[in-house]
Amino acid sequence: MADDFAAVADLVANTLDISSAEVTDLLEEAPLVRRLPVIPSSNGEQHKYVKLTQNPVTGFRAENAGRAFDHSVDSLVTIDLKIIDFSWGVDKAVADSWMKGPQDYIAREGLRHLRSALFKIEKQVLNGTVSPGDSDGFSGFASDAALNAPADAMVTDDGGTGSDVMSVYLCRVGSDDVSLVMRGDTPIQLGETIVQDWNVASNQHLPMYYTPATAWVGLQLGSAQSVARLANIEAATTDLDDDKMYDLIKLFPSERQPNLFVMNRTALASIRKNRTATSPSGAPAARPTDIDGIEIIVTDGLSETEAAIS
Repeated sequence: MADDFAAVADLVANTLDISSAEVTDLLEEAPLVRRLPVIPSSNGEQHKYVKLTQNPVTGFRAENAGRAFDHSVDSLVTIDLKIIDFSWGVDKAVADSWMKGPQDYIAREGLRHLRSALFKIEKQVLNGTVSPGDSDGFSGFASDAALNAPADAMVTDDGGTGSDVMSVYLCRVGSDDVSLVMRGDTPIQLGETIVQDWNVASNQHLPMYYTPATAWVGLQLGSAQSVARLANIEAATTDLDDDKMYDLIKLFPSERQPNLFVMNRTALASIRKNRTATSPSGAPAARPTDIDGIEIIVTDGLSETEAAIS
């Protein structure tokens, strides 16, 4: 039986003791995070794994003739997890006057903070330390050294320039490929709500219900062929079609095929428009949900104002 790793939805539901319906609502704005498995870090706030970078050389030989032995080459990859903080506080007087009671008001505000944090993680996975990602966060797709130049093996260049371009990513999602990494002992740290004297300004105080909430998060790209990127797409004049998507697919080895396209709404609309143009009946094409059976996820975590890579 294959490993069955937890997903963010499982961790959220268990930690906050909320229903699966509420979890689904929270994750609607972070569709990629919802699809990624979560694996425990190997050592607290740091995660190390070994990546195969070179296969051994083999070959035929003649009878009674020898050949030199070779060996595979592995590289140690170290990921530093980063703190996502969604702690929150509410004015005690406001919460106490809430019609359903203070606990309901505190939980309501907490779920909104968690939703914001999940979308923040989504943007970090896609953009990494490159804007609109957070420079204090973990490295993601756009900031990965193997995906940040047109000459990289897993990158195709659409030719756009300037600061109004965007990207489409094709991933192989799985516990050995693209996955979230969280600290194994306490993935989400949710403290008790306490009443705290909050110093809002010099000599100005208010009583507040304060709840600490944090998590250590990182991103694993298990293989050199875990993610491909179509970069430098002109957002204003984009002309994406299935041919360009197949150019991404062909970057993956036949034995390690991708399983998820990630794009924004503009990219999806362009693919649909080009399908309409080639429709035999001339009828508008349906909204694309896959390309050759590979699911498409549409996220607002990918902007249209990336800086072109060169």
